[in-house]
Amino acid sequence: MSGWADPQDPTVYVPGPNNSTLADLLERILDKGIVIAGDIKIDLLDIELLTIRLRLFIASVDTAKRAGIDWWETDPAMSSRAARDALTEENEMLRERLAALESRLEDGNGGPSTPTPTESTPENRVR
Repeated sequence: MSGWADPQDPTVYVPGPNNSTLADLLERILDKGIVIAGDIKIDLLDIELLTIRLRLFIASVDTAKRAGIDWWETDPAMSSRAARDALTEENEMLRERLAALESRLEDGNGGPSTPTPTESTPENRVR
């Protein structure tokens, strides 16, 4: 017999189509990551009017973190933890400013501040 395999022989392997599914392809892309880049330029008579640069990075969270991309963890609009951290930081800054103002008022008068005429005192209450 020549080098041809018998089609009736059940031990012969006939290669078929690749059984990769869309899920397998997506898993590979997310595992490795993919970058799509492009530029859009609008010129008029050799004068550049507008340039738009587009960069798209598609990857899993783990792959993005390995690439040093983690903006969603620090953006208050994307992370409740970041929103809490921003609020805590703002509260601390406001407390420090309030303490500094109170300290300036106390140091300026030699003691606790007295109410200003616009504040509620028995003399300036409307009857």
